Amino acid sequence: MDISLFVTCFNDTLFPGTGRATVEILERLGHVVHFSPEQTCCGQMHYNSGYQEEAIPLVRRFVDIYAHSEIVVVPSASCTGMIRDFYPKVAQLTGEPKLIEKVEELIPRVYELAEFLVKKLGVEDVGAYYPHRVTYHPTCHSLRMLKLGDAALRLLRNVRGIDLVELPAAEECCGFGGTFAIKNADVSTAMLSDKMRHVKSTGAGVCTAVDNSCLMHIGGGLSRGRGGVAAVHLAEILASTE
Repeated sequence: MDISLFVTCFNDTLFPGTGRATVEILERLGHVVHFSPEQTCCGQMHYNSGYQEEAIPLVRRFVDIYAHSEIVVVPSASCTGMIRDFYPKVAQLTGEPKLIEKVEELIPRVYELAEFLVKKLGVEDVGAYYPHRVTYHPTCHSLRMLKLGDAALRLLRNVRGIDLVELPAAEECCGFGGTFAIKNADVSTAMLSDKMRHVKSTGAGVCTAVDNSCLMHIGGGLSRGRGGVAAVHLAEILASTE
């Protein structure tokens, strides 16, 4: 299968290893991965901050780049959620039937990584080996917007050598929420404190998730508090073989 990778601007800028890991997993499974250097941002930051019209050019760009893609895989639930849930709303703002139609045609072919592996391909074992104690944080977008369910956990359970431990109060938000963490810093910090306390209670050395934005928030807090827990994207665990 030919797969187009939308790495997301966040990963490209701050966590390029996640993009490389995603390619490694997909190629290991026998797929051909294409990467367009023309890709930029999905527009989520603009849309969620109240600048819906400013997101329109980014939606146009995304649609133009991936209009002919068989499948688009995104190693981010939040960006996938933006594309699938909000692109139709942005397209409606333009009042352009052609853009609305192009968006409607494209979004069924856009998948978050774990969703693609488990729900589209039916693959739960990608041949990974990761001998560490790991806990999984289900991010808000994966849990509530994409309805990812236990897809990521099913992949983790098939990783050889892993000691996967349940995270208490897993469904509670970590407090990041993009600009929410900036505009409501005190509330965000309180939510993060609860999340870090639960992560540390598991005794895990690694906290994983499908969104590097949340992992940056959690990992940053744990690092400042010298919690001894690393934040690692799911893709990087699944790509590991030694």
